[in-house]
Order: sequence, then C-alpha cells, then structure tokens
Amino acid sequence: MKKKSIIYIAGHRGLVGSALTRKLKAEGWSNLITRSRKNLDLTNQSMVEAFFNDEQPDYVFLAAAKVGGILANDTYPAEFIYNNLTIQTNIIHAAWKTGVKRLLFLGSSCIYPRDCPQPMKEEYLLTGPLEPTNEPYAVAKIAGIKMCQSYNRQYGTKFFAVMPTNLYGPNDNFNLKTSHVLPALIRKFHLAKLAAKGDWEEIKRDESSFGPIPEDIIANLTAIGRYHGHNICDTATSPINSNSSPALTLWGTGSSRREFLHVDDLADACVFIMNMEEETYSSLLSVAGQTLINIGYGKDISIKELSVLIRDIVGFEGEIAFDDIKPDGTPQKLLDSSKLSRLGWKPKISLEDGIRHTYRQRS
Repeated sequence: MKKKSIIYIAGHRGLVGSALTRKLKAEGWSNLITRSRKNLDLTNQSMVEAFFNDEQPDYVFLAAAKVGGILANDTYPAEFIYNNLTIQTNIIHAAWKTGVKRLLFLGSSCIYPRDCPQPMKEEYLLTGPLEPTNEPYAVAKIAGIKMCQSYNRQYGTKFFAVMPTNLYGPNDNFNLKTSHVLPALIRKFHLAKLAAKGDWEEIKRDESSFGPIPEDIIANLTAIGRYHGHNICDTATSPINSNSSPALTLWGTGSSRREFLHVDDLADACVFIMNMEEETYSSLLSVAGQTLINIGYGKDISIKELSVLIRDIVGFEGEIAFDDIKPDGTPQKLLDSSKLSRLGWKPKISLEDGIRHTYRQRS
C-alpha cells in the first residue's frame, strides 16, 4: 500500500476497525475513508455500491460485523446470520465491481469445528460440526471466506481472509448482555470490587456508561456488599441470604480454554499482511489455506485462570464461584498461527499487560 492509497475501513468504530484506524494513521497512511452507520447502511446493497462507485477505494479492510458472546449469539441468531451475510456480501461484491486491489476480510476462530484438533490449522475448516451456540455467526463468516475464494478463482481478485482468535482491548464492548468473555469478566470484577466497598453510586454510574446490569448479577453484587457490611441495593428482586458467600459467580465450569490477542496486535498483523510485496502476497493467496490465515497469540488459558488474573488486576479480594449449569461453549480454541509466524509476524503485547491497559482505559 502506498501512503496516498485510498483505504476504506468498514466498521471503523468497532473494536477491530478503530484499532486499524489508529494503526494506519500512526504509520502515515492519510487517505482513509470511513463512514458511520448513520451515513452508510452496509446492509443496503444500492447504498454500498453507490459508495464504492463514488469513492473508488484501492484497499478495503472489512471489519464491519455484528459480534457478541455466547448469550448474544444464543439470543439473536437470526440477526447474527442476516447482518453478517448481508454486510460482507455487499462489500465483497462492490469491491470486485469497482476494481479494489486488495481486500482483507476479518473472520473469527469460531469458524472451526467444535471438537477441532488443537491447535487449529487453516485446513481444518469444514471438517466437523460447529459449536451450536454460535453456529449462525460462524456460518456467515465461513460464507465470507468462501466468497473471497470464489471471487479470486473466477475474477482474479486478491481478496484475503484472516481468522483472529478472541480479541480484547480499547473500544471493547462491556455490555453484559452482548459482550465476549474477557471484557465481561473485567466489568464483573470491577462491579464486585465496588460492591465490596459499598459504592452503589459508582455502580450506577458504571451502568449508565456500559449498559444495564442483569438481575442475577445485581443479586450477586448485593450479596457481596452485605457480606462486607454494606446495604448495596434494596431493590434487587432476587432473595438474598445475608450469610451468602462473597464469591462472584461466573458462567460455566471455568475449564474451557481460550486464546486472547490484543486488538492492537491484530491491527499490526492485518497491516503487515495487506502491505506485503506483491510476490509474497500472491504466493500467500495460493498456499495459505486457500486465502485463509490464522492470527493468534500462540498460547491459551483456562477461563478459571483468566478469572483469577483479571480479579487480581482489578483488585477484587473476594472468591470466585462457577455456575456449571450455564454453558461453557467450545472446550478449547487455540489457533495454529505458524504460517503467519513464518512470514515474520509475532504478537508483542502480553496478556497481563493487555488486560491492565484495557482496564485502565475502561475505568
């Protein structure tokens, strides 16, 4: 990419899109095109095609998507499959029609089978059943990968798909009804710390900033507050035993293992791939899992271990309990990122440092 190339970042206000925007600006790319949802409805094909015809971008980072954790995927499956299929179809097709030089499609590690061998290699795609809790989202992302492959095969485009592992960092979603596990844990431990201090006013301010606190969590915070001698919330509708343990209760067994990558590392990897020399990029398209490459941190951690790490960073001094009636999701999700490593890219931000930075910025 030349410094004056026209670059469109779809989804520039999201976790990934905002990181890409920061990265590109910091490294001197100045001709960046962005549009808010208010100004460009990516589910509207005619609006997307008119936008591409008017702006004629040279490069496209397709980071726009509807995303969320287990609860959100399980609650809104139709929205996850419809919105993601529509957005990516409109953008990929318009990119081909207007002659975009390169497109980078952002997928997700959830595309791989639920019981996939670990670590997950690109060639394991479509070798087994998907995790039921996020199947609609995964199917949409797989369709995006196949669309890139198909357009490359039929039209000679240079559209590439990258599959990042679980992401976190600045501009993450901390809404407890729609967030992924890491930001949800940060917020829950922060609220538990406030409850132990009896700071209900700060809890209410947190709610106004990051979204409503579900009733079961309000009940849990109230129990923690009363254990420490504070009357946190008299309006909680769930019955509270004043002798309840001060433990913060989390979903699942805590045994599931996840890999986490700071979003600034992902942005660095995406720019690294998009900015490759033509010979390297073309070679990558032909051999890397048929236009697919993983981007991971290289290590995973159990949800229980992650919970302890976040608890200590946030400063909550209580215990942790797990509700094993709630789902764990896929038992393990660790990417094999060796293909990208061989090309010369590696992550720079440690998990502990990344969580500390994310918590400081959020607070």
